[in-house]
Amino acid sequence: VQLVESGGGLVQPGGSLRLSCVASGFTFSRYIMKWFRQVSGRERELVASITSPDGSTTYGDFVKGRFTISRAKGRATVFLQMNSLQPEDTAVYYCSARQAYSSTDYWGQGTQVTISS
Repeated sequence: VQLVESGGGLVQPGGSLRLSCVASGFTFSRYIMKWFRQVSGRERELVASITSPDGSTTYGDFVKGRFTISRAKGRATVFLQMNSLQPEDTAVYYCSARQAYSSTDYWGQGTQVTISS
């Protein structure tokens, strides 16, 4: 299993970023895909998740309609569109995969998102 995130960077408050996570080594359609984020010294927190095949989504309370998680059609890729970014969104963002009814999570290496003027 391999998950490779990309799309992080430095943006000003109010800006947008689109994170991508390319998956390989497993049957993508059978896995729940999630985005987490972590600030140094804090616990990792759930940003968003999306199931398959129905595509049901859940979001952390702090998202407040600003982020959208989606799965690419025909490709083993999950996206996180982030709008109205604020300094408190600064963190390393991780992609994870878990098969339904399993307790095993697979993780990517993370991508840094920094919101600063």
